[in-house]
Amino acid sequence: MATWNFDHLKHHILICNGSSCMRNEAEEVTQSIRQEISQNGLENIIHTTRTRCNGRCQDTCVVVQYPEGIWYKQFQPSDASAFVKALSEGVLYEQKVSHYYENARFHRTDHTVKGVLKK
Repeated sequence: MATWNFDHLKHHILICNGSSCMRNEAEEVTQSIRQEISQNGLENIIHTTRTRCNGRCQDTCVVVQYPEGIWYKQFQPSDASAFVKALSEGVLYEQKVSHYYENARFHRTDHTVKGVLKK
């Protein structure tokens, strides 16, 4: 197992590989994002991690961008190229944002399901 040096890391991308997302191309999304990162030589700038369920199953496939705190919904393999390009250029990939972090809390975008509160 490797221990990566994160000294130059700018983005940590969490890719949901929970059961709902897996039924909606999460493996393909994961591989597409990783392939774009590799093809563009961005391995030391963008790091990816597969996660289990992120709790937004209606939004499948879910991708989360940190440290910015941006959540994406309905991510597809075809989004990978433009997404990685936006990250490398330091701009927001606006097309599929479901939540963003601002003023010490997350905000839901229009046309994103609200969901239920945890008990």
